[in-house]
Amino acid sequence: MIMSINPWEDTIIALITPAGRGAVGVIRISGPDTIPLLSHVFPKAQVNQWPSHTPKLAQFYAGQEKLDEVLVTLFRAPKSYTREEVAEISLHGSPYILRQAINTLLKAGARMANPGEFTQRAWLNGALDLTQAEAVADLIAAESALAHKAAFSHLKGGFSDKLQELRTELLTLAALLELELDFAEEDVEFADRTQLLITLQKIQTEVTRLSNSFQLGNAIRNGIPTAIIGKPNAGKSTLLNALLKEQKAIVSDIPGTTRDIIEDKLFIGGGEFRLMDTAGIRATEDVIEQAGIQKTKEAIASAQIILYVLDSTQETPQQAVIWCENNLSFSENTQLIILGNKSDLLSNSIDPDKNSKYVYLPIAAKTGQGIEALLQTLTDLAGFTEVPDVLVTQARHQEALLHTTTALNQVQLAFEEQLPTDLIARDLRDALYHLGTITGEISPDEILGSIFSKFCIGK
Repeated sequence: MIMSINPWEDTIIALITPAGRGAVGVIRISGPDTIPLLSHVFPKAQVNQWPSHTPKLAQFYAGQEKLDEVLVTLFRAPKSYTREEVAEISLHGSPYILRQAINTLLKAGARMANPGEFTQRAWLNGALDLTQAEAVADLIAAESALAHKAAFSHLKGGFSDKLQELRTELLTLAALLELELDFAEEDVEFADRTQLLITLQKIQTEVTRLSNSFQLGNAIRNGIPTAIIGKPNAGKSTLLNALLKEQKAIVSDIPGTTRDIIEDKLFIGGGEFRLMDTAGIRATEDVIEQAGIQKTKEAIASAQIILYVLDSTQETPQQAVIWCENNLSFSENTQLIILGNKSDLLSNSIDPDKNSKYVYLPIAAKTGQGIEALLQTLTDLAGFTEVPDVLVTQARHQEALLHTTTALNQVQLAFEEQLPTDLIARDLRDALYHLGTITGEISPDEILGSIFSKFCIGK
């Protein structure tokens, strides 16, 4: 049996295709004993002579039993995902075959991989930095075109390159100041303070831009929670069906039909909107309907965009705005769109209030009138029409950038007040520390544990 004492020197395995019955299942192996393990389950093959990155047909043996005819690809170190010896075995997707194959490999000395352990080894061996490792999980989870684009950009090092550029400039400043400290007794000034301030302000501007991009980046990565609200029978469920182009919600003339939150995803402009069709808000003695209304209020509190649907034959946009301001509690950053439904039943069109800070759109959800204009408005409000090449998508990254900004502000203040060089150098070191935590050049254990625990097993 193949054994190892150091957990980072042993050999790990995992099923990297979804669990359950399928046409094919793939088992990944990584570690120093990959070749001996393959030799154990393919005793009639000359595994040592197999070339890298070349699929081989082989007979998989579970003990003395021929289990399956499989395709094996060996990735020799360091030209592999983890930079270790890696192999991927493609078997028929029978749960029995996969279970027997995994048990055979475990008995031969491998162990099951932990969540994210393959990617963690890739990071430890220098194949990826921490932002690229996180991008692997984001790429797997991406459901929209923009989420895919952002994750792929991070994986290819777009974000890392920008951070490295900033760190290099900060290191240059720090080196000059540290040099002055080494010659403090001679009272030598190696760095022109005016030029240092110009460089510092340039760095501050870029760090702030990256930090501010998080709102858009987070919306792209996680989707925008969008609550559809209004009074009973205003047409909320009809609107949901019109947006999704399917009969997702039950539509009825009976008030209070929607009792629970109905959720689905809408993909427009390359981005994702997480739609929540809610119960109509009204005074009611019905306990179940009251529970639905409470969920509506919770949805409103979490929403970034609120679509207030009104019945144009019963309510005006001005009345809707007043009602929302008096009865709803939502963040000032939440976008409120007033939708005048059933506008096709009006003899005269309604002119929007030009002084209102809210958007008003006339629609007819049943016929589809105004839906295209609504989709365009949602795309514009979300910012999906102008997406920068490099943006922040993780809360961890933004937090580190905010700490970096604080440290840089202290540096600027110290320059302006002509404080001692050692104090300026200390704040610069703080800024470098926080930037380093993003890419993993400085990596507290609790950050690593949090990141890789969220990965699926097999990646």
